[in-house]
Amino acid sequence: MAFKLNNSPFKKQQGGGTSKTCLPAAKIKSLSSEKKKELISSKKSAASRGAYKRSSKTNVKGARKPGATLRDWFENEDWRRVDDPSKKCGE
Repeated sequence: MAFKLNNSPFKKQQGGGTSKTCLPAAKIKSLSSEKKKELISSKKSAASRGAYKRSSKTNVKGARKPGATLRDWFENEDWRRVDDPSKKCGE
């Protein structure tokens, strides 16, 4: 019996990512314009390569309040697009 490697659940996901970068509105306000540009370009270049997500080198520190669970963080924050904070994430 031969197994197909293409259907392996351990293979990294390719594609399906988005070129939009979203963060909580409060964090976007505190970022420098250089850091915003770095995040946006990193996400767009990852999307153009067909990668699912951007590099971990551009991870943002301090976006989540200490002690907050991941669920609280996603549900209670006002998520906005970094490239255009007037739009909500997903618009």
